[in-house]
Amino acid sequence: MAGTWNVMAQVRLVGVDWLIIVVYFAAVLLIGLWSAKRAQKSSEQFFLSGRSMPWWLLGASMVATTFSTDTPNLVTDIVRQNGVAGNWMWWAFLLTGMLTVFVYARLWRKSGVMTDVEFYEIRYSGRSAAFLRGFRALYLGVFFNVMIMATVTLAAIKIGGVMLGLSPIQTILIASVVTVLFCTFGGFEGVLLTDFVLFALAMSGSVAAAIVSLKHPAIGGLKGLLAHSAVQGKLSLLPAFDFSTTDKMNLVMTVFLIPIAVQWWSVWYPGSEPGGGGYIAQRMLAAKTEKHAIGATLFFNAAHYALRPWPWIIVALCSLAVFPDLASLRAAFPNVSENIVKNDLAYSAMLTFLPAGLMGFVMASLMAAYMSTISTHLNWGSSYIVNDFYRRFIKPRAGERELVVVGQISTVLLMTLSAAVALYLQNAVQAFQILLQIGAGTGLLFILRWFWWRINAFSEIAAMTVSFLVACYFQFVHSHLLGLKPIEDWQKMLIGVAITTTSWVVATFLTPPTGKMALLKFYTLIHPWGRGWKKILGDVGVNDTMVQQARRETHLPGGILCMVLGCIAVYAALFATGNFIYGRMGWGFGLAAGFAAACAALFAVWRKMNIRM
Repeated sequence: MAGTWNVMAQVRLVGVDWLIIVVYFAAVLLIGLWSAKRAQKSSEQFFLSGRSMPWWLLGASMVATTFSTDTPNLVTDIVRQNGVAGNWMWWAFLLTGMLTVFVYARLWRKSGVMTDVEFYEIRYSGRSAAFLRGFRALYLGVFFNVMIMATVTLAAIKIGGVMLGLSPIQTILIASVVTVLFCTFGGFEGVLLTDFVLFALAMSGSVAAAIVSLKHPAIGGLKGLLAHSAVQGKLSLLPAFDFSTTDKMNLVMTVFLIPIAVQWWSVWYPGSEPGGGGYIAQRMLAAKTEKHAIGATLFFNAAHYALRPWPWIIVALCSLAVFPDLASLRAAFPNVSENIVKNDLAYSAMLTFLPAGLMGFVMASLMAAYMSTISTHLNWGSSYIVNDFYRRFIKPRAGERELVVVGQISTVLLMTLSAAVALYLQNAVQAFQILLQIGAGTGLLFILRWFWWRINAFSEIAAMTVSFLVACYFQFVHSHLLGLKPIEDWQKMLIGVAITTTSWVVATFLTPPTGKMALLKFYTLIHPWGRGWKKILGDVGVNDTMVQQARRETHLPGGILCMVLGCIAVYAALFATGNFIYGRMGWGFGLAAGFAAACAALFAVWRKMNIRM
């Protein structure tokens, strides 16, 4: 018990800590109030800031949004269970991120839509397109969005319980009120401006947490950490490709082979959508120009994968030395509900060793991480409800002021729903796997729908329906109701991808295609790469001049080459940093040279494509 009291004694905030937190909250509210007047002029201003935002602000906002309180918890959970190499579960999404940068960012900006689900009624036609737009607006804007915000709020609950001794209800009330206030009044511009400040604060806080963790007496600095017996088996950047036992094979499949070979192109996941979408699309649509949309997504992917992970990884490794198992976490925090004492709690547990002053700063950074993500999801979700459901189906002639008010009301309701769901979740990986399974098999459709005319609204309806039913089967029926032997997550993923992909391909050929005039209108607006449109273009008599223009504007082969070079550059930077931390200087400098060479090649190809910032 002595160790428990020592830990708990350090989580009491003193005057300077509270001062830092109060100043932080005041600054955020002031930004929201400053943005309020312009935000309420129109729905486009409220949700897209008048389509006038620069790449650096949009890119920083993307990074801030994906830097949430649940992200370091998720990374800690992964590292404690599967080692550093386990992060390939999300590192693999860089491939689809770079595809979005160099292929899809320009296409989204050309579309001119307010939300990515509005896309359905410019790509497809008829009642099926209208149904898809309305249903997916609620499916993504409410169901999926609430699930994500609940995961983020779960992390806030764990941090509040460990660091401040707050109950889940108390944490939710404190965390959500300020977020809802500045998001409701400041609109999208308020979200972007606060995100810029919040990212700097959150990143600084994570670095500070890593430095303090290394100074813990049980660790003894970086050398002590790397030599610790509980850590040495977790350091590899790649999994051991050992298939000698079922457990070892399952580990390799789950953390590396399935993510890098299947998951990145086949799974829809918010923030890493194949073909772009969601709040990433929202920021591309808010950009000044196509070039600013490309610059924003490139900045985001470089910072998301190469800049941020290592401070979280260091804290996660340190937690293995201080809290080697769940029993030690339970002993250290007896007042925390046992059902949420999982491996992801270890990140919050390590923060309890922060000294006064720095504790307040890191707490403010965690609040910043929470608020940046929640504010984005609130604004993004309410944009679907307002633009793609209320205005499209309930009241098409609603005035701009009324639409803004509906957006504000839906913001409050989304926050309330997500808080309620958060009370039922237990750990970060659990929610991550559920969301991946729901999106399994839909990704390839989102990649191809721009470049193959035959995909129609029924393709998307089939993909969405089947993937959800398969996920529900594995979550609630397979083992729980039928009593069948549980199967591994990677096996569920492959089965889900196979069934869903087969279903939407079959549905595509069994249902009538989109009308030719709607397809021609889409082609004329977007100018996608033409080979997948060859048949329809011949049928409607499109001339070669338009086809050649589409090839020049889309740059598909060059875009794919840039995607490959971009991935090489970012992975080289990520692993160069890791090798420098591990003291492997030769590998570090070699990878750094690879990063420089990939960047040089990337910008050479980029210039030939005539895409300059």
